[in-house]
Amino acid sequence: MAELERSMISERTKAGLQAAKKRGQILGRPKRLTDEQIDHARKNIRTGHETEASMARLYGVDRSTLHRALRR
Repeated sequence: MAELERSMISERTKAGLQAAKKRGQILGRPKRLTDEQIDHARKNIRTGHETEASMARLYGVDRSTLHRALRR
């Protein structure tokens, strides 16, 4: 009985996620940095005006968060 209930919950969840994707909703955790912020940080780091750590401080995120965004 419990297995049947669990499989029904799983199917409904998957159907709901598919429907949300079709409606254009963004699933998952929101991004901390905008594309403009990433471009600005990338430009300043490449030119040598700023470091990754200083740009991360400016945007209020951890250095690893900025580094991960720059790799994308």
